[in-house]
Amino acid sequence: MKKNYIPLAMADDETLFRQGMSFILGQESNIDMIIEAANGNDLIKQLNLSRTLPEVILMDLKMPDLNGVEATKIIKKKYPSIKIIALTSYYSKPFVVNMIQQGAVAYLIKNASPKKVIDTINEVAVKGYSYDQDIMKMLEEASLRAFKNIKENESHLTTREKEVLTLICQQQTTSEIADQLCISPRTVEGHRNNLLVKTGSKNIAGLVIHAIEHHIFLRNAEL
Repeated sequence: MKKNYIPLAMADDETLFRQGMSFILGQESNIDMIIEAANGNDLIKQLNLSRTLPEVILMDLKMPDLNGVEATKIIKKKYPSIKIIALTSYYSKPFVVNMIQQGAVAYLIKNASPKKVIDTINEVAVKGYSYDQDIMKMLEEASLRAFKNIKENESHLTTREKEVLTLICQQQTTSEIADQLCISPRTVEGHRNNLLVKTGSKNIAGLVIHAIEHHIFLRNAEL
């Protein structure tokens, strides 16, 4: 599943890698690389000057002047609707968890296949996030350590809202959730909006993190 058009930006200080990715992604009919930046400051400057904002950003972590983590913090505050995918050589749990907590909706390593990158961009554009099983496991392990400091109080979420939230965590689309729960897509959207308000989440990825942190969703677990 993919959107018809995805304006894309990329920030990476490795010129050869950045231009190589730009060439590969340029072969996709629905992906348009509208911004290429050498670091976080360069990216933010171009965003501020651009008439068209990207829907998705591929963000390296280690860059001069302003790294990917700090750039993500700034961009998520000023442009909260932009979806940020970490694309980096670093894949340890602290890097992954921290970047996602800052707002990244997907996390890829640079030796991922071009198909994996393309599929992730499309999934993020359609569903709002893309966390594979390894990422979900890291988030769960991090939440287990922090869970004792969280007061579990989910009485404000209805049973149906928890059902919708669990299916969102399983990366199902609005229409798929509607079919499974035998409700309309508009009703699903209503539940999703209520979940965003009740949990204080800014996007779908935030809902997933909330669900994991509060043990509403665990892999291979049922409501």
